[in-house]
Amino acid sequence: MRRLAAIGAAGDAGEVAVPVADSTDCAQDRSPSPWRLTDVCAVWETGVFLFAADWEGASSGVVARKRLNEAERLSSVQEAELERLEAARPRWPGSGERGPVLRMARLQPPLWVHAAFLLCFLGLGGAIQIPMDLSQPPTITKQSVKDHIVDPRDNILIECEAKGNPAPSFHWTRNSRFFNVAKDPRVSMRRRSGTLVIDFRSGGRPEEYEGEYQCFARNKFGTALSNRIRLQVSKSPLWPKESLDPVVVQEGAPLTLQCNPPPGLPSPVIFWMSSSMEPITQDKRVSQGHNGDLYFSNVMVQDMQTDYSCNARFHFTHTIQQKNPFTLKVLTNHPYNDSSLRNHPDMYSARGVAERTPSFMYPQGTASSQMVLRGTDLLLECIASGVPTPDIAWYKKGGDLPSDKAKFENFNKALRITNVSEEDSGEYFCLASNKMGSIRHTISVRVKAAPYWLDEPKNLILAPGEDGRLVCRASGNPKPTVQWMVNGEPLQSAPPNPNREVAGDTIIFRDTQISSRAVYQCNTSNEHGYLLANAFVSVLDVPPRMLSPRNQLIRVILYNRTRLDCPFFGSPIPTLRWFKNGQGSNLDGGNYHVYENGSLEIKMIRKEDQGIYTCVATNILGKAENQVRLEVKDPTRIYRMPEDQVTKRGTTVQLECRVKHDPSLKLTVSWLKDDEPLYIGNRMKKEDDSLTIFGVAERDQGSYTCFASTELDQDLAKAYLTVLGRPDRPRDLELTDLAERSVRLTWIPGDDNNSPITDYVVQFEEDQFQPGVWHDHSKFPGSVNSAVLQLSPYVNYQFRVIAINEVGSSHPSLPSERYRTSGAPPESNPSDVRGEGTRKNNMEITWTPMNATSAFGPNLRYIVKWRRRETRETWNNVTVWGSRHVVGQTPVYVPYEIRVQAENDFGKGPEPDTVIGYSGEDLPSAPRRFRVRQPNLEIINLEWDHPEHPNGILIGYSLRYVAFNGTKVGKQIVENFSPNQTKFTVQRADPVSRYRFTLSARTQVGSGEAVTEESPAPPNEAYTNNQADIATQGWFIGLMCAIALLVLILLIVCFIKRSRGGKYPVREKKDVPLGPEDPKEEDGSFDYSDEDNKPLQGSQTSLDGTIKQQESDDSLVDYGEGGEGQFNEDGSFIGQYTVKKDKEETEGNESSEATSPVNAIYSLA
Repeated sequence: MRRLAAIGAAGDAGEVAVPVADSTDCAQDRSPSPWRLTDVCAVWETGVFLFAADWEGASSGVVARKRLNEAERLSSVQEAELERLEAARPRWPGSGERGPVLRMARLQPPLWVHAAFLLCFLGLGGAIQIPMDLSQPPTITKQSVKDHIVDPRDNILIECEAKGNPAPSFHWTRNSRFFNVAKDPRVSMRRRSGTLVIDFRSGGRPEEYEGEYQCFARNKFGTALSNRIRLQVSKSPLWPKESLDPVVVQEGAPLTLQCNPPPGLPSPVIFWMSSSMEPITQDKRVSQGHNGDLYFSNVMVQDMQTDYSCNARFHFTHTIQQKNPFTLKVLTNHPYNDSSLRNHPDMYSARGVAERTPSFMYPQGTASSQMVLRGTDLLLECIASGVPTPDIAWYKKGGDLPSDKAKFENFNKALRITNVSEEDSGEYFCLASNKMGSIRHTISVRVKAAPYWLDEPKNLILAPGEDGRLVCRASGNPKPTVQWMVNGEPLQSAPPNPNREVAGDTIIFRDTQISSRAVYQCNTSNEHGYLLANAFVSVLDVPPRMLSPRNQLIRVILYNRTRLDCPFFGSPIPTLRWFKNGQGSNLDGGNYHVYENGSLEIKMIRKEDQGIYTCVATNILGKAENQVRLEVKDPTRIYRMPEDQVTKRGTTVQLECRVKHDPSLKLTVSWLKDDEPLYIGNRMKKEDDSLTIFGVAERDQGSYTCFASTELDQDLAKAYLTVLGRPDRPRDLELTDLAERSVRLTWIPGDDNNSPITDYVVQFEEDQFQPGVWHDHSKFPGSVNSAVLQLSPYVNYQFRVIAINEVGSSHPSLPSERYRTSGAPPESNPSDVRGEGTRKNNMEITWTPMNATSAFGPNLRYIVKWRRRETRETWNNVTVWGSRHVVGQTPVYVPYEIRVQAENDFGKGPEPDTVIGYSGEDLPSAPRRFRVRQPNLEIINLEWDHPEHPNGILIGYSLRYVAFNGTKVGKQIVENFSPNQTKFTVQRADPVSRYRFTLSARTQVGSGEAVTEESPAPPNEAYTNNQADIATQGWFIGLMCAIALLVLILLIVCFIKRSRGGKYPVREKKDVPLGPEDPKEEDGSFDYSDEDNKPLQGSQTSLDGTIKQQESDDSLVDYGEGGEGQFNEDGSFIGQYTVKKDKEETEGNESSEATSPVNAIYSLA
């Protein structure tokens, strides 16, 4: 916080630099010069301080701002505005001119701005201040209020403080007699002050010190007086004990319950509650008057539900006293719980209450008068009785009510006019009216006034030999008298002074000398009050002196109006002149204006106005001077402002705010919401030039202000964010116009949350069939809030309303009270009657039960009738309370005629319609004449006829077929057909396979008997069968087993021979001659290697007629000595048969002596 260094220093829009030690240097870029910055007397017209006339026009629209800092706006209009502001500047005291009234804009500036501006303003328009180091008479600086009410539980303080040189001494009078403080041990006076302290810690009664006190502050130059202070002790008397009998009153009659609180000081606050401390609900029928009484315009039977107790709350003691409660006994023709009468549209006549024209309960009669003091509030009150309850309206004879000061209270029964002035006097009348008639009461208002200042006397500082005057002018009604005193004594009894002349409200001084120093009091009074003012006359010879610190630095904004103050003092009063940059010409005229107090005003700051300004004060005793350095800065302005936006919940919104400012000043951009600092949460992102809101919620709606500020000025721009939300729930549902089959429902719409309500949905709930379940009743346009609802008999209705707009639906309203309609026979029968079998020998009759709005009466039941169709059987019937009945022992799938009729205790419903139903179904018989035709080798055609006995409703056919070729069977394929389809074509997969088809019909019970057919055999099927049947013949299987056994025996023999090292001459065993490429050994043996694994002669032909080579993975290997071999799981021998070349080189002829087992087989063959 910057510290104020001077009184009345600086200009309209700037900072003052003073060479003082300050803990907070607002100029972060300090220079080695002695200039230090302190903000004083700043009047910013760029968003903080605005003149009242300007602000009223600037507060509307999207942006509330006032700019005098934009170069492009310097037009003739602005020049005229500046001239108007200049004319409104405050003048030197005594000139009779007054300055403008300043009003704060919505954005509050820092506290130092308030203080600096106040000091500067007082420096121009307040009294002359003598430096405290100079001799001067006393001046009262602080005192208690005239009517001083104290808490008896605390010590009493009566304040009186004063200044003067030398310091004044104090004494008091009580009830116009000297009050000796030293003689009373409970009373003391604070040091260096005249404040009295009365201490009751050691006992005593505060009431003993009540009276009228006055403080006297005295030094050798005079005596100053305080106001006459009336000391009173707060009182909270107890309520007298009393026994109150019940108040008996006829329903519809007026009633007043009097409070009569005990007198207190100050007067207590009155309110009414029940004895259980529940507040009494007040409305235009029942309300509390200004005198504390409780008024009933007409009494209703429900007023008996509670008792009524008047309570008084006392301010100082913070206690509440309760009067014994009143109890009411209301005589009525109808009980309170008769809901039909309570909701009747003409409730009073329905309850037997006679309707009456209005009459006034307060004030009495047709006319009255009232006196009010100027500056206080005028309260006019009219309370009327009548049936129905009257409405109150207010008027002023010969004119309109002052709209800026008038407001209605207590359900229009009271009219309050604030800050009354003489123009508010006249005749007012209140008009009470209902449908039976109207009546009015006239109140004549007279405005009186306690004295108020027109020209309050000010301190007078003169040099020896100078002339001067003290003026004391006041007004009031009646006109106040003026009494002059000097140093607390009547002027008539003071020593004569030839240099002083009294002329009514003015004292004239001529050729004043030092002996004329004194303090004068002006007391002006009438029957409504008084005013007392002190003004001293001081005679001094003082050379000029500067009161502000030297070498100030003032930084101002371009194009602003700026005032450079140069506080000074001297006697005689010095003359002051201003110079710029040491130039010899005095600054006055044109863009400059010098006030009588010496302040220099620059009407519109330009860049060339920057420089050093010198003020020089001169009188006959000497001169004094001071310098001010002026720096001109560019204004802060928002050139791209946020705009109004309308959005839905959940969207993202961005508000722009782009700012230009002087680069030498530090810029701060902040945001306000609804003129309060905005908390930047997780859903918001603040950047240098924008504010982004993610997932907009309803609470985000409001005005957003971008606030850009520097040390010298600020600018702001506003935008309003409108969030479209679901409407609020409707409220205050009321049922009226009650009839047997209809009722009027009225509601108060809730807030539409910026999206107009398009529809209202009325729902109902009944407590008999589905309690707690709400059903839609009807839908109405969003423009209505009352509708007639059609009702069904014997339903205990309860209603609620839902509002709908484009965003969504509101929460349901609170339910209305219940309303039950009378009963009647049903007007309809149950719907969706059906007869269906659940088994083959039964039929189940079902229907949709009737709901609460179609039952029309208690004990709803159903008469069920049935008989076989196309027969002359009598109707079978049964009474059912549920929604189904099962008929047993029925033939399979036989049609029945069915009727279901509703009945309640009031009678039967209309004759029902006849519905055809069927008994249960069974499985159908097989389809007839199932035919399979094969026109070619590519397709097969199937045809069939419907079953002879369907036994129900056919729902389709199921076809299963499979391809087969001998023992080979393919995958089964299933086809389902509609009940009308009797043909199907199958595409063959191959020309040789046959197909087996199985066909069955289906009902809801399932698939019935099936019929099976096969496709004809193709022409080449015999050959295929011969080939396929060889493998299945018994002799062939036996032969193959014998061959396998023989091979096994040969393998064993070969293995044994191999173990012994024997060789088999191939040439002797094999009939086939060796070719030239066959490998031979020298001894004529043949070595069988894997290269000789060739097909055997006479290989068997496969079943499909192809010749396959006998390739064996199980061939024996060429086994040398130490070779490895094993049998696999099927008994064949596996071994390595590849003869390595290196093995032949190492083993010689041994490797070729083993005979191949395969060759051995050939030799046996």
